[in-house]
Amino acid sequence: MGGMTALPAPGPTPGLSLGSLRVETPVVLAPMAGITNAAYRRLCAEQGAGLYVCEMITSRGLVEGDQHTRDMLVFDELETTRSVQLYGTDPVYVGKATEILCAEYGVAHIDLNFGCPVPKVTRKGGGGALPWKRGLLAEILEHAVAAAAPYDVPVTMKTRKGIDDDHLTYLDAGRIAQESGCAAIALHGRTVVQAYSGAADWDAIAALVAHVDIPVLGNGDIWEAADALRMVEQTGAAGVVVGRGCLGRPWLFRDLAAAFAGEEVATLPTLGEVTAMMRRHAELLCHHLGEERGCKEFRKHVTWYLKGFAAGGEMRRSLGLVATLADLDRLLADLDPDEPFPVAELGAPRGRQGSPRARVVLPEGWLDDADGSGYHLQEEASETTGG
Repeated sequence: MGGMTALPAPGPTPGLSLGSLRVETPVVLAPMAGITNAAYRRLCAEQGAGLYVCEMITSRGLVEGDQHTRDMLVFDELETTRSVQLYGTDPVYVGKATEILCAEYGVAHIDLNFGCPVPKVTRKGGGGALPWKRGLLAEILEHAVAAAAPYDVPVTMKTRKGIDDDHLTYLDAGRIAQESGCAAIALHGRTVVQAYSGAADWDAIAALVAHVDIPVLGNGDIWEAADALRMVEQTGAAGVVVGRGCLGRPWLFRDLAAAFAGEEVATLPTLGEVTAMMRRHAELLCHHLGEERGCKEFRKHVTWYLKGFAAGGEMRRSLGLVATLADLDRLLADLDPDEPFPVAELGAPRGRQGSPRARVVLPEGWLDDADGSGYHLQEEASETTGG
């Protein structure tokens, strides 16, 4: 696909071992709500090897049979390694949900989300706020690991540095994850108050690597394959988690697989090759969701795919209203297939960024106690998030 640019490749990098699960390329697709559905995971997997994680689901929703939650647990027929991210604040619910995923859905890996910065989640003590309660975090992880153990399914967790610079939790979280039997921990090098703003702190990832014996996966500011190699080299991380960097660029996983194999390539697709990828993405969405809903779901991706290309405002608006695959084909045919990739976009942030939050919304008195063992939190069955 497209042109190639050289990347500094230090030689093949070992794969990633998560308990009994072996991932040949140490790259994980971060779960993103409304993005990493079965169609997108299939699209990315067609580009290169890695671990592709389902959109986050809630433990309570799964246990109580919430239909929306069940509907999200759809896997592509070629998805041989089923990986799911689970959200929860109640150890018993998380344990029961873990067992359901193992027994009924045949998952091969479960990740627990303790990184979400969204206020509606943190105000209830969930997501990135929860690791402040060290005892509660341990209880949740222990229940999940115990429920997954009979099925030989590895449990991992994802977190952030902490609530803010005065309330850091990541080193304690790493220790607790290791003591609880987690197979790995992923760290997004930002605090909750930063959300997606500023630069990710890779030094914190290196500090966590030095602090624990289990594999550490680094997350934050991986926009190109070269960034992933640099993160691993600088931090000693066992692998990387890629989220916003692949929006509108699923071929990034091809570059990542090549880079970790020691090959010096970077894909620079022409607009024609990008439109072929757009068509494949829409086709997969329609296969899984039906044409009407699939095309609606595809619309959000148009801006990401065309970022930096010369497609005019009217074309972008029309693509943002596409209702059928025939409409999509007609519109894409009007784009210049030979237009080169906009190299100015390489290394540029993608997706949400924004500004730091003025403060993190937390339950009243949350910071007064850093243990929280036995603490009861209200958990919504329909919560969907990411982090």
